[in-house]
Amino acid sequence: MSELDLENLISEIKTYQPLADTSVVEKAYHFAKSAHAGQKRLSGEPYFIHPLATARNLVELKLDPTTIAAGFLHDVVEDTYTTIEQIQKEFGKEIALLVEGVTNVGKIKLRGNREEIFLENLRKLFLVMAKDLRVVFIKLSDRLHNVETLKYVPEQKRKRIAQETLEIYAPLAERLGMGDLKGKLEDLSFPFVYPDEYKWVLEVSEKRYEETDRQLKRARGMLINELREANISAEVHGRKKHLYSLYRKLLLKDRQIDLVYDLVALRVLVNTVAECYEVLGAIHKKWKPLKGLIKDYISQPKPNGYQSLHTTVFGPEGKIFEVQIRTYEMHNVAEHGAAAHWDYSQRKSVVKNDAALDGDRGVNGASFEWVKKLASWQRMTRDSEEFKNLLKNDFFAGRIYVFSPKGDVYDLPKGATSLDFAFCVHSGLGSSCVGAKVNGRLVSLNTPLENADLVEIIKSKNQSCPKRDWLEIVVTGEAKRKIRSSLKRFENK
Repeated sequence: MSELDLENLISEIKTYQPLADTSVVEKAYHFAKSAHAGQKRLSGEPYFIHPLATARNLVELKLDPTTIAAGFLHDVVEDTYTTIEQIQKEFGKEIALLVEGVTNVGKIKLRGNREEIFLENLRKLFLVMAKDLRVVFIKLSDRLHNVETLKYVPEQKRKRIAQETLEIYAPLAERLGMGDLKGKLEDLSFPFVYPDEYKWVLEVSEKRYEETDRQLKRARGMLINELREANISAEVHGRKKHLYSLYRKLLLKDRQIDLVYDLVALRVLVNTVAECYEVLGAIHKKWKPLKGLIKDYISQPKPNGYQSLHTTVFGPEGKIFEVQIRTYEMHNVAEHGAAAHWDYSQRKSVVKNDAALDGDRGVNGASFEWVKKLASWQRMTRDSEEFKNLLKNDFFAGRIYVFSPKGDVYDLPKGATSLDFAFCVHSGLGSSCVGAKVNGRLVSLNTPLENADLVEIIKSKNQSCPKRDWLEIVVTGEAKRKIRSSLKRFENK
């Protein structure tokens, strides 16, 4: 840990913010190094290695100097004699609020006998997220280094930290569109939570990677030549599927790796949207696509902002593989999600009270509307059991993306019905629902929706109150809450 570490960090910041004032980063570096002097990690290394790694992870996300400075300072209040008041005096209110937010989020532990405390801490997390997403960026960067060094942690605590990461922090990164970070968190935690399954996935995937590596290299070379002949400037890379993501897909495919077509994939990066579609045409000219496996997330982005073209083709020797096509800007968003969306003017905003949650200062854009929704839920839902069910069914569940007739994308948990969709759009639409069409066909209201379904709600002017038995049909906590609220309102009239 020399001054060279700091110099390298500053140099990296200057590559994406050339005019940035990095003096606050230098000041935070020296302050944290002094505050943690003499402290050791469980590995025996100086404790300061951890805040330094956290700051490096934030730089990798291309975040601003204020956030990086808070990353250096994120543990000084909890682990040294430094107070929040001292941080505010030395660095100002904005950094003090970030450090305080990370300190509060750090108190979240997996539920056990003290589930009430666990749920209350999750409530705090959602409030903090809605106030300032940078707190979550710091916490995720902190957690990444902690799981990278799990082997030094006692076994019982090691498993708890890994499980927390799989159940809380990785899903959070996924919802924020931070695909690269989510994959790292999952893969690092996987062997400590499911050691036998990890060994099995590692074994079957390594055998298959050996078989497919030669074929993928050949396909990459052929595609590079094809794009060169078409005068399309592009980068073509190979990528392997993250192990934990592969494990979950194998469970859906009866553990048959032959049915996983995106085990390896080619990723093509270009400058413009038009070139994305030109590349897609060139690929389909070269290789035959599999029917039904062409996905256009450029014209219809995922709710977390993800954009890309996906196609699955019969490549060289008839081997099936996936190709992803996106611009460099789309790739940055796909890897870093909310951090890539972070607007510089937003970085200077500090929310002072909970009332500001209704504004757009902490969370910007429709892609992250769910963050404000979570904060709203925690304020309106005081019953712990109901709040737990909201989290289980609406936040930590697997997700599907469905479309309205206008082309708007809605993010719902797997198993959601057209009634859940209706209440997600608007309480009034849900209450007046008398039927639904999915992909142009009439379906019953309890039919589970599937990914990419087009959902049209049939409503009646003569109906404004939901039916009580709908509580048995809907699966989302949000829909249940809205139905109960409407029923109570009508009963009190």
